Amino acid sequence: MNTHSFHIPVMGTGFTIDTPIKVAKFGISSVISLVDDHLIEQMRRRYCALHGETFEPIADSEKDHRALRITAYLNLLDLIVGRQIGEMKWQSFDGVSDLSLYFDRMHDQSDLKRAYQEMLLMDEGANKVVRGDYLRTCVVAGSIDVNIMTKADRENSFKGEKLPREFSDALAALRGYANSSLRSSVIFSAGLNPYLYSYVAEFDDFYAGIGESPRKKVVLKVSDFRSASIQARTLAKKGVWVSEFRVESGLNCGGHAFPTAGHLLGPILDEFKHKKRELIDQLFPIYQSALLKGNRVAPSAPYPVLVTAQGGVGTAEEHDFLLEHYDVHSVGWGTPFLLVPEVTAVDQSTLDALLAKDKDVYLSDSSPLGVPYYNLRNSASEEKRSSRIDARKPGSPCLNKHLALNTEFGEPLCVASREYQRKKLKEIQKLDLSASDFAAKTAPILEKSCICRNLGDGALLKYGITVKKTELTPAICPGPNIAYFSRVCSLSEMVGHIYGRISVFNPLESRPHMFINELRIYADYFIERLRRASPSPANKEIHYFMEFKQNLLSGIAYYAELLRTMRMASTISSDNFASALTSLSKQLELIRVPEPTPDAVLEANVMLSVSNRFQ
Repeated sequence: MNTHSFHIPVMGTGFTIDTPIKVAKFGISSVISLVDDHLIEQMRRRYCALHGETFEPIADSEKDHRALRITAYLNLLDLIVGRQIGEMKWQSFDGVSDLSLYFDRMHDQSDLKRAYQEMLLMDEGANKVVRGDYLRTCVVAGSIDVNIMTKADRENSFKGEKLPREFSDALAALRGYANSSLRSSVIFSAGLNPYLYSYVAEFDDFYAGIGESPRKKVVLKVSDFRSASIQARTLAKKGVWVSEFRVESGLNCGGHAFPTAGHLLGPILDEFKHKKRELIDQLFPIYQSALLKGNRVAPSAPYPVLVTAQGGVGTAEEHDFLLEHYDVHSVGWGTPFLLVPEVTAVDQSTLDALLAKDKDVYLSDSSPLGVPYYNLRNSASEEKRSSRIDARKPGSPCLNKHLALNTEFGEPLCVASREYQRKKLKEIQKLDLSASDFAAKTAPILEKSCICRNLGDGALLKYGITVKKTELTPAICPGPNIAYFSRVCSLSEMVGHIYGRISVFNPLESRPHMFINELRIYADYFIERLRRASPSPANKEIHYFMEFKQNLLSGIAYYAELLRTMRMASTISSDNFASALTSLSKQLELIRVPEPTPDAVLEANVMLSVSNRFQ
């Protein structure tokens, strides 16, 4: 049984880099990023010093330094959290100890919390001691999970020679995790990586022993059911079981956004709810067969498969609705925890920017990965990017090179780097364009900013860690939900908000339901995509727009029926929810999508036929 019904997802490369040390002892699960092994090494140095452990640096001159650093840091986290739990079990129930906080922060309806509260009311004596001892045995740490972004998979060289594929960034990160002492999960995000998914099968910890479940589990972060089923089949063929589908809103989220073609979170979760059993029945024979072929232990029945949800949730009512109506196991709360210094590594200047009334979070094209990315316009990173452009020295120094993936000019370069932008701008200057055409051509290039390093700079600043000859310019990537949170909170306050004991919302902000927020974001995204379309779009693009609009309208119809049959939330009236649906429906109906040619209709039917084969 989970201690809590929420988890803290990965945020950036550095915001949750040490979150397990702060929250795992309270039974709260969290996720750290494995992108930046330099940051990981610096955090290991810090926590070795704080906890009396010997720090032996792992230098870049080590051939497998990336994996070795990750393993060493994860082992340290496991050691520290294990000690914390051991120490807590000796503490008294005095109302202020971590042991007391462990139970106080639970949901009020938790059986363990009720048992704890009953114990507090008992008279002193043997029965109270027995109950206290029992409660101590129930104290378990939250899971220390890790995230690997599958697209961030640069291949590497050592002493001038290209290394084998298993030394690429994503595969080395997986090796670092697989060799650690953790019993937890790795979350794969950003889609299918065939090399990475094949590599999982090489590590024993992802397989079960006789009568045992795997020590390490695989979780897929997805934004639709079809992608989830394709990826899960790919892994099942390797003899790897997917233990959880972590469903995230395609646009109402933080960090990188992976928008669907208008498919909304509610209908997507509904599809998972009704098709999960069917998918498990399809996956299990494939998985079982792969294990037997590999001479491994094959279970007689499928392992559990969980569905969790995240993206834009902001109230206890929304949280509970997701749990109860869609049968999700846990709900991810990310962006709000950026305002909880006890939990996340955000430097003071960036925290102040997040608290500002005029904070400007927008969906940008800033990411070097070419994926939409939520950005804060007045972050130190963005201000530095603008000042470099003004000084006619655009681009960032590329120190970590994790996103040096573009080979347009021969050697792999990051498109946010100074070297790439200098070469690209020189290339464009030779085209002899008009001033307006030149500006239009260069704007997308200049918009790219460093994220593989800058998303970790906030942690370095917060802890006073200096990096030689490097200016720290933190970036941050909150979701649009940050608009409704406007003050620094303690961990107890945020957990209280999640469970409905208090509210930490800005009282001056009127917040629509999370489903309405997501729908509005998708409608705006759809309109912007139409605005950017060419005057004579290709058949494939026409089909995309037709499908997008129809999916949004179908989503509105779904929510209208849901509102009619279910109690949605007490924080908003049904009239407001229904009114928003009606308004958005009328807005979408007025939007003109280009008429398809006969070829477009034929192509749409072919695509639908192919799609159906994967259902």
